[in-house]
Amino acid sequence: MFFLLLISLALAASAEQGTPAPSAPILRGVDALPLEQRRAFLRGTLSDWRVDTDDRRGKEAPPAQKPYSADAKRLDLIAPAEFKVGTISVKDAVCNRRSRRDYTPALFSLEELSYLLWATQGLSKTGQDEKGKPVQFKTVPSGGARHPFETYLLINRVAGVAPGIYRYLPQEHQLLLIKEDATLDKQITASCYGQAFIGSSAAVFVWAAIPARTEWHYGSIAQKLIAIEAGHLCQNLYLAAESIHSGVCAVMGYDQARMDALIGLDGKEEFVIYLAATGKVEPGQDAKSGSSSSK
Repeated sequence: MFFLLLISLALAASAEQGTPAPSAPILRGVDALPLEQRRAFLRGTLSDWRVDTDDRRGKEAPPAQKPYSADAKRLDLIAPAEFKVGTISVKDAVCNRRSRRDYTPALFSLEELSYLLWATQGLSKTGQDEKGKPVQFKTVPSGGARHPFETYLLINRVAGVAPGIYRYLPQEHQLLLIKEDATLDKQITASCYGQAFIGSSAAVFVWAAIPARTEWHYGSIAQKLIAIEAGHLCQNLYLAAESIHSGVCAVMGYDQARMDALIGLDGKEEFVIYLAATGKVEPGQDAKSGSSSSK
């Protein structure tokens, strides 16, 4: 997760206050830091973050989307203009939102999956910044339209889609196949400390952060922004799922190294920061133990 980045920011804040930063070998984890240094992450920076950034230095911004091989297998999704799902009111979606962990064996349709992907990281429009450079606006807010996330899907039950690991391509509105794998339910459960409901879901949304995208413009407050924005996109998933009578449960309980390895990430320049299980639910699940009104 973003804890190592948190530590770096906390140490920087400590240095600004004149306190010598401990040497690198002392860094064992967030729990090893004094409370005030942990809270430094929430405060951001004590100096002007706009001074020391690669954007100010005139460096090229990192690409908005990871490249992929031209011969990679891709699957077209249903275009947003063709959606016929998700028609309930925003008020009802907000009121009904719960963390739901009991999923039926029913499959998501390709349209439903397309809708959930678009609602969380899809393009709403494109434009240009003040320098005339292209800017992509997505369905979730992101500081400076930097959008530091890549969306990976661990698919178990989606009509017409083989079980496996995929990456969402917002620019093309397509799924990029990483690998087909019929044993993902077991692997994702093992990577999440045995939480069986995750493996029983129709699909798991896994969001990986590429910090450099946000660091390019926001320097020392980038990590705070990334953490905030992960919440933006997951809440969109919750509301979109409610609008198609499906369930979501966000998850922070996972083994970082195992999750990064499962997706195929380097764990340094890109790493898993958040994930959410999704699936079909029985009507009226609020009355069951599989739904929590506290989340």
